[in-house]
Amino acid sequence: MRVALGYALVSVCALLLNTRVCHAIRWLALARTDPAMAFNQTQNCKHLEGLVSAQQQLCRSNLDLMQSIIQAAREVKKTCQKTFSDMRWNCSSIELAPYFPPDLERGTRESAFVYALSAAAISHTIARACTTGDLPGCSCGPLASEAPGPGFRWGGCNDNLNYGIVLGSKFSDSPMKMKKSRSQANKLMNLHNSEVGRQPLVICNLCSSFPFPPGPLLPSPFCRQCNKTSNGSDSCTLMCCGRGYNPYMEKVVERCHCKYHWCCYVTCKRCERIVERYVCK
Repeated sequence: MRVALGYALVSVCALLLNTRVCHAIRWLALARTDPAMAFNQTQNCKHLEGLVSAQQQLCRSNLDLMQSIIQAAREVKKTCQKTFSDMRWNCSSIELAPYFPPDLERGTRESAFVYALSAAAISHTIARACTTGDLPGCSCGPLASEAPGPGFRWGGCNDNLNYGIVLGSKFSDSPMKMKKSRSQANKLMNLHNSEVGRQPLVICNLCSSFPFPPGPLLPSPFCRQCNKTSNGSDSCTLMCCGRGYNPYMEKVVERCHCKYHWCCYVTCKRCERIVERYVCK
């Protein structure tokens, strides 16, 4: 799951739009909810920050679900800030939910990451709550049809990913499906990013074996490789915005010593060489 989620998040759609995105991650303000709050009355739902009307309705009809959603918001905040703690963008603006500065309010790579992470977190947290018996409306998920290897026997309670994905997406995607949302392009972009976050959960048969959040995801959507010798748009001067760059060495395997044979094929050897690459700080 760690590897799969890492690769999936690289493909998030980070269009650098000047328009503001619909605030579908405002629910992350739930991370500040008082842990002592008991969700035993529907009136509690109207006191929660960052929820649109559809999310408040889901809260009223699924009070048992809210502790899992609040936990997901805390996981997103913790994971994002830990992941980027030593980087130029350190995810500190997530603290300002439900109102965000431009890095999370517009269609940036940073907001794309947070959308994907949020969608994965809420679905996985709900699925895990089914496993532990914290949600009376669901039970264990089905076991995989095939064992991972010979001699392996399934046991215990598998995460109910179906239930988690259905309920999680219903909650997190509802702001993007409102008629009053601002831009159709932004809605589609954010729905795509959320779906990317959930994809690794669907391809993963052993999700309960890994603690969420996953380990090193991450800087992959934000590391920008540049060309030290270029004077064009890919140059380190332009791409790194004056922040400088770090060199690293990479082994490249390529075809070499190719020979044409009459008639008519080519044979080549495989050669390795070390090249120097550069990434922006």
